[in-house]
Amino acid sequence: MAGHYLEIRNVTKRFDKFTALLNVSLDVEEGEFVCFLGPSGCGKTTLLRAIAGLDIQTEGTIHQAGKDISPLPPEERDFGIVFQSYALFPNLTVRRNIAFGLENRKMNRAEIDSRVTELLELVGLPDKGNSYPAQISGGQQQRVALARALAPKPGLILLDEPLSALDAKVRLHLRHELKTLQSQLGVTMIMVTHDQDEALSLADRIVVMNVGVVEQVGTPEDIYDRPATRFVADFIGAMNFIPGAMLRADAVSIGGIELACPANGHADGAKVTVAIRPEDVVIAGDGAALGGNSFDVNVGSVEFLGPFARAQLVNDAFKSSPLVAQVPYTTVRSMGIEAGRTLRISLPQERLRIFDREAAHG
Repeated sequence: MAGHYLEIRNVTKRFDKFTALLNVSLDVEEGEFVCFLGPSGCGKTTLLRAIAGLDIQTEGTIHQAGKDISPLPPEERDFGIVFQSYALFPNLTVRRNIAFGLENRKMNRAEIDSRVTELLELVGLPDKGNSYPAQISGGQQQRVALARALAPKPGLILLDEPLSALDAKVRLHLRHELKTLQSQLGVTMIMVTHDQDEALSLADRIVVMNVGVVEQVGTPEDIYDRPATRFVADFIGAMNFIPGAMLRADAVSIGGIELACPANGHADGAKVTVAIRPEDVVIAGDGAALGGNSFDVNVGSVEFLGPFARAQLVNDAFKSSPLVAQVPYTTVRSMGIEAGRTLRISLPQERLRIFDREAAHG
């Protein structure tokens, strides 16, 4: 059976006494778009640089397309790279920037010109070939950097926070273009980002990293709906965390309120943290059918956020951790949800996640 396109096995990277990566293993399939996601200092850029050969790992191996590339210098690896800073040559035109790697490979001039013209069309800059980097916008410079990385037709494109220097509107536009381009070309892409929206919208799979280790690997839906750890639950999207205690394998208590929950392997009586996303809190009325896990709450405050609102819901059972519900603003209007009102809510069993209590303070 054929192996995976990229196989990372037990990769550790130390800088003197600091361990930036610890025993990281990961498989990437050919044609996949994978995002390394995590906070600053989590090791995501170090892992990208190890794949590129820019910072060779202290231990472990990396195979690409069946070949052990672990000890190889960057120039002997099959990848193109796009940096946050674009790294374009200011004294070369856009055409010459894109052609740079092809000229180094001693391709003939006609082939180079044809490839550069094709790439300028591909990234939507057919009329910018004779411009210099300083004469085009940041978003256009990033497209040139991408075209330059694609020019030699590498099997792998590495992207190091490629959109973070751009303003929000341009970033959103380029994000869509990048995904379309990757699907169209079928090239394998690995992107480092700290922006969860970027990862959720672009990736086939997300690798969530924290302090040099992989916390979870999964599709955006997996990561969002079924976070494997407290860290992932907290890092991706908004989440309510409420102290609780296990009553039995499939029931948990929060301040005396008994809730059915998914079986989770915690022992009876174990102190746990109960987690639920704000949009998963169901409010009675407005057509919502309440199942089990329902109880009354008081509305502490309502924060208006345009198309939706966030309501702080309080109950003596969880005084220290008010519950936040994210509600469409049409529901707030139609139900007259405001501070001081009493509401009946439900926390659907299948939307609850249970984590160790100790992890909540890590």
